Amino acid sequence: MLRADEQLNQLETVLAFFATFVLESTLVQEIMRWDMTVLRESPWYQEILREGQARGEAEGEARGEVRGIISSIETSLEAKFGSDGLELMSQISQISDLEQLKEILRRIVVANTIQELRNVL
Repeated sequence: MLRADEQLNQLETVLAFFATFVLESTLVQEIMRWDMTVLRESPWYQEILREGQARGEAEGEARGEVRGIISSIETSLEAKFGSDGLELMSQISQISDLEQLKEILRRIVVANTIQELRNVL
């Protein structure tokens, strides 16, 4: 009936979507007699895909920024304190909070001794 009515045929995808909350996806596909191509072409699927891609890009950028700060910290430690400074990298590399890493980098600039940095960490 849904497929026959031009105004209602868009409901098929919506009903199938909600059916997957209580039935197995394969069973829903059998009942609806369509493959995943129908769902992939739906506006909802496309929006979910776009949101997922945007979220993935943002997470990738954040990870890249963290890696960049860690690299800057490593370079700064080596330049200022030599190999003694690099000993702190095992501890610093475990930190993933961007603001905390930025603060560590700022502290390296103003620290006079390696012990001052150890106290910060």
